[in-house]
Amino acid sequence: MGNNLPDHYQILGVPPTATQREISSAYRKFMRTHHPDIDAGATDRSELLRIMQAFAVLRNPVTRAAYDQAVSRHQRGLGPHSAEPPPAQPRPRRSAPQDVPVRVLRRGSGPLFRVSPVRWESGPWAVPNTDKGRPKK
Repeated sequence: MGNNLPDHYQILGVPPTATQREISSAYRKFMRTHHPDIDAGATDRSELLRIMQAFAVLRNPVTRAAYDQAVSRHQRGLGPHSAEPPPAQPRPRRSAPQDVPVRVLRRGSGPLFRVSPVRWESGPWAVPNTDKGRPKK
């Protein structure tokens, strides 16, 4: 992030204390009005990209925390490479590789899937026979 930080909260129209749900709903609201398939080119593409960038940063708690920290540093007048060390963040735990069973299909061994007929007439969803809209007695 450079010296000129965009205000992602202002772009989405939410306060800095907004929850993930509020951020997501604000993004969906903007996309309903600014999406190129709906708007047919009336919206500036750079504005759409700013909205998508703001959501990409704020929707992830890790990137949102890093953004908030960079904004607070910028407001205090500290540069991005100041002498203040970054806070230690726990490393994500990596799980061991897993063996995934794979079934190899040879060509000519038949179709990849089988389609069987469906009997809609029987089962718990079936409606009893009616006579002029009334069930038989």
